[in-house]
Amino acid sequence: MASRFHSTVFGQLVRAVSGNKVFRYPDEIDPSLWRKAVPSPSSEGENSDSVTKDAGAQDLTATNPIVDDWEDILLHLQNPHNWSAVWKAAISVQMCILNFGVYIASSIYVPGEQNVMLDFGVSETVATLGLSFFTVGYGLGPMLWSPMSEMPQLGRTAIFFWTLFAFILLQMPTGFAVNMPMFLVFRVLTGFCGSPCLATGGGTIVDMFDPANVSYMICIWSSAGVLGPVFGPLIGGFLAPVKGWRWTIWLFTWLCSCVLITMFFFLPETSAANILYKRAKRLRKATGDSRLKSQSEIDAAHHTLRNDLIVLARAFTLTLSEPIVFLMDLYAGLLYGVLFIWFESFPLVFGDIYGFTVQQQGLAYLGILVGTVITLSGFLLWVRYGIVAKFNKPGFKPEMVLPPTFIGSLALPICLFWYGWSAQKSIHWIMPIIGSGIFTIGVVTLFNSLFNYLGISYPVYAASIFAGSALFRACFAASFPLFAPALFHHLGIGPGNSLLGGIAICFIPIPFVFYKYGGKIRHMSKNARHDL
Repeated sequence: MASRFHSTVFGQLVRAVSGNKVFRYPDEIDPSLWRKAVPSPSSEGENSDSVTKDAGAQDLTATNPIVDDWEDILLHLQNPHNWSAVWKAAISVQMCILNFGVYIASSIYVPGEQNVMLDFGVSETVATLGLSFFTVGYGLGPMLWSPMSEMPQLGRTAIFFWTLFAFILLQMPTGFAVNMPMFLVFRVLTGFCGSPCLATGGGTIVDMFDPANVSYMICIWSSAGVLGPVFGPLIGGFLAPVKGWRWTIWLFTWLCSCVLITMFFFLPETSAANILYKRAKRLRKATGDSRLKSQSEIDAAHHTLRNDLIVLARAFTLTLSEPIVFLMDLYAGLLYGVLFIWFESFPLVFGDIYGFTVQQQGLAYLGILVGTVITLSGFLLWVRYGIVAKFNKPGFKPEMVLPPTFIGSLALPICLFWYGWSAQKSIHWIMPIIGSGIFTIGVVTLFNSLFNYLGISYPVYAASIFAGSALFRACFAASFPLFAPALFHHLGIGPGNSLLGGIAICFIPIPFVFYKYGGKIRHMSKNARHDL
């Protein structure tokens, strides 16, 4: 267990201050351990003379020996897949709470928009930009942070910690903004800095769990992201009218500060490439042999600046060049756009039509919460008996995780028509709330199946793939609320939701097409896995 602290920010800081005398790796304590990991020289057709190094290592005759042997007992224990269930659970909880905290930062602002309009003297549309700009920021951020986290030299832990640290610091000028331009600039910056967990968090889960159990954890992680926007208006509805919009900023800042402290001590590195890279560095230092390298270093030996830029652009290129990724992300974007447009329609429905107070309007989102709990429970049962039971058996294909999307693709338009046309004074308010609850069938089945499908199909680039998905969701979530007032004021609640429902109907064939032809499309891609 103690070895997990080596790669935490706390552990790395202690090692740096102590000159690597505290929190030493086992191979730093006992040199005989690393000797076992160093490849033996080839004796076939060669005369291998032993040369005594400072550390007693042999002179290796092979060029750039690879030291990535996970079967080595010490390296085996460092493999995130072999960590204890306690550590995996602790890291997963951090990812879920952080995912929740950053997503709630977007929607908790909505109930305070009226206060923003009064404080800064801006229109309703301009006040809505506070939501949209933050969303744009957390959509763009993963496109940079996720590919960086896949670089062996950087890894995931440092990016998680320092971006969250910047996210928290930038909340100060955001919460104390003196005018709207200042507020919007820092909303973009905070969204950008708070974004890594929204995509790279999925990559961290893929790092630790075997493919069968990834399905469970991805569901829980992504559901935490859905609950953030749901709880945001609920909490903000009680907080903003009493304390003002600035207190909505301080609330999630405190939450993320608690996560930051926890991450400082208890978030070790999970990137296998980074673990192997650092081990190779230790072996080079111990042996004095500069040829000892990890596989990633050998692969990057002839990389130019152009190659590095290609890596940084990976999230964009994979999203735009892979048909599976592009269409699935487009579907997820539509879902998030509808969810965020409801942030603007709920006050119109439950405030104007049913006469709810601001606090009561927040409670209306509980329909989505209840629907999420019920649907997620059923979905996890399906994962257990429909995916995990078949995963390690011959004939398993990633497309086998898609059947729940068939139900979700139908539930989305049903929800929009139900919600839109039941929102009338002559119909009890419980009916549109039930309609909003049906939305979660689409969210849970489509989101989780999408994440599982992409994670299984593109395991090497999971973080970049999830980053592209986050960008699509952010673009829709940022733009839909801007035209929501015009949409519902000109068309009305029923016709406006019917328009969205019609768009959702156009997307229904996508999961069916990929269920049938996804395997052929994957095998045409050089980035997707072909062994399933």
